Amino acid sequence: MSDVMMVPVRHTMTLLTLACAILVAPAAAVADYQPITPDADGKTITLTGHDLTIEQVDEIARHGAHVKYSPDAIRRAAEARDLRAEAGAEDIPVYGLNRGSGALREVKSSEQRPADTPVLPMLGAGALPEIADEGLVRAVLVISANTAPLGAAQPEYMQMVLDLLNHRITPVAYSRGALGEADFPAVSNNLYAAMGGKGEVYFKGVRMQAAQAFEQAGLKPINAGFAGGGAENAYGDARAALLVADGRQALEWADLIYALDKIGMNSSLTPMVTPVQAKRPFKWVNWDAARVMDILKGSYLFEDDPKRILQDPESMRASYIRQGSAWQAWAALRDSVLLQINSADLNPMVIVGASPSDSWELSTPQMMRYYVKGGPLSHGQHGYVFSTANWDPYPMANEMEAFTNALANMDVAVAQRIERFTDRSPTPFFTGIKPADVLSPEQIKNSPALSEPFWVFMDFWQEIQTLSQSLVPEGNAADVGVADIQAQTRLKGSRGQQVVDLTLQLLGYDLWNATYWMDVRKVQDPSRSFGPVPTNTWTAFRRILPWQQDPETRPQVPYGIVAYEFLKSTPATVFYPAGPPMPAAEDHVVAAPSPKNKKNEK
Repeated sequence: MSDVMMVPVRHTMTLLTLACAILVAPAAAVADYQPITPDADGKTITLTGHDLTIEQVDEIARHGAHVKYSPDAIRRAAEARDLRAEAGAEDIPVYGLNRGSGALREVKSSEQRPADTPVLPMLGAGALPEIADEGLVRAVLVISANTAPLGAAQPEYMQMVLDLLNHRITPVAYSRGALGEADFPAVSNNLYAAMGGKGEVYFKGVRMQAAQAFEQAGLKPINAGFAGGGAENAYGDARAALLVADGRQALEWADLIYALDKIGMNSSLTPMVTPVQAKRPFKWVNWDAARVMDILKGSYLFEDDPKRILQDPESMRASYIRQGSAWQAWAALRDSVLLQINSADLNPMVIVGASPSDSWELSTPQMMRYYVKGGPLSHGQHGYVFSTANWDPYPMANEMEAFTNALANMDVAVAQRIERFTDRSPTPFFTGIKPADVLSPEQIKNSPALSEPFWVFMDFWQEIQTLSQSLVPEGNAADVGVADIQAQTRLKGSRGQQVVDLTLQLLGYDLWNATYWMDVRKVQDPSRSFGPVPTNTWTAFRRILPWQQDPETRPQVPYGIVAYEFLKSTPATVFYPAGPPMPAAEDHVVAAPSPKNKKNEK
């Protein structure tokens, strides 16, 4: 008798009944689902496959901008598709066409079992929790759409991804199951299932069966299969792209709030002057120093004050170095993400127009095995179809962690400089005064001082410390050892986004404290000027959180939350829209050029 456990028939039927009941149960949105605000619904962005920006990803994914393909993108996809078909006709082994995928890569396909037929049903892949952020799933669709023309994507697939975005049909997807070496289990499989009218989706924020959403939108399902096209790592890429977008907002606020801290402490500005910066020419650090000085232009800190101390605490004095370094890590991640979402990480790779004479290795017997001579299916076009490893998402995966760690190193200075305002000695060492030295008892009672809740922002800092630890490099022999290394971009991106959010919460406390001390300095000397940018920021925040409020009628909401919501809803660029230009990006090619199409050369 077999040693496999036998389940009684009655129990098997019970399990089957339960599974069917779950699949047909009425759809309900997850409690924390975050729908987008489609305030860019009237805008259309053209996808070419090679010049998508982070800002455009954000605008489409989170603000509902529509998308379409350029004629050239459609043409390139058709040429790649035709050459791939011709390769099959010439009996060239092609992964996913006439050979199986994954561990079946050496198995020839047949009419009964095409290579792009799933071995298991796509619906139900991944594991809980569900992705509650509609913008994140839409970002996956955006990147998949943009990279589809770089491969042999089917026109039905390409159009369907646009339709999902433009009609705001967002597949229900799951956050676990993607190891960072192609993200099929967590997102892509659910995307393909939705395209076929299977499973559940959110239609304009309302959860329902995919078939119902398609009917309401006037669309028809398609059979996407595994050969649909699009980025292999769209989920990890989407997390990285949104990390870049959100990280920039956090860094812009960090610079502005640091300037407010300097005003509140009556700080010395000598560390940031141009001659000092020239002695240590790290370009992003120098840039950040110039940026903070520009924000402070017109403030009383440039006037002589005999009571101003020679040197601030290091956390206050050197914050621009930590912030400039975080900007440098952000820029490196930005550049990698731009490369990643505008280049092909597909397998196999169709190289249209390449010839044996283009480079020495292409003429070798091994490479000639994959040379497509050209014929009716490719309209005479020649080229190569190669298996690749382009789906390994490095160096981007390294830079996701590097940026997260750089933020944490910035945040330690933020947390420490907040504490430096709390000296309760008779003559505070850094501020020179206590609030009670200049404020009346009534003003002290009615002012939102950051007095007792220090443990709250330190709790933020402790969580940031935990999340900033680098993940242990991982290798698991998945798919019979075919996929035996993993990039962990889901975890790296998730940690990064958590640290960005915690950074904004920490900066909320910093803003609360800085504006309180700005009020103290104004009472100390009403003639003091803070400069236009700090004054406008301070005034806007005071409209949200007045300095003087009767404690009996004061809103019972933690002020740190009020400040955090202010930072989330109001970009720092509202108050400081421009400044010194960023250092030039490192030299890189945004997208690898295709080999010359000799057929079309004149």
